[in-house]
Amino acid sequence: MDQGLKQLMIKRFQDAEEAFQDAIYLMERLSYKGAVNRLYYAAFYAARTLLAVKGLESPKHSGVISLFQREYVKSGLFNKDTAKALSRAFEKRQKVDYADYAVITEEETNRLKEDVRSFLDETKKVTNEIFLRFK
Repeated sequence: MDQGLKQLMIKRFQDAEEAFQDAIYLMERLSYKGAVNRLYYAAFYAARTLLAVKGLESPKHSGVISLFQREYVKSGLFNKDTAKALSRAFEKRQKVDYADYAVITEEETNRLKEDVRSFLDETKKVTNEIFLRFK
């Protein structure tokens, strides 16, 4: 595996983990809308981590989600149930970022946090498998 590609994947996953930690910080301060935004970006950056290995990119968030579904979920390389967190996080982020009177509860945010944590864990597992294959 090219070292530049490996470094890009590592950086993207670090960005995902940082966004996840930002979400926890915001949740502790009862900022659930902000936390949902950061949880979505954690899953988004994680998906981009895996797309990098295939040289895939999209200028649109929906494009990244679609490419991820096609390349990793439909091919069986990523757990289908865990992968749903990316779409759910995208929908919730759209709602809280753009709907004027959107409300998100602590319970919904906690559930999303658990789903995104599972998504990040699965991404790390798949990434490590890729790294091992290309050693």
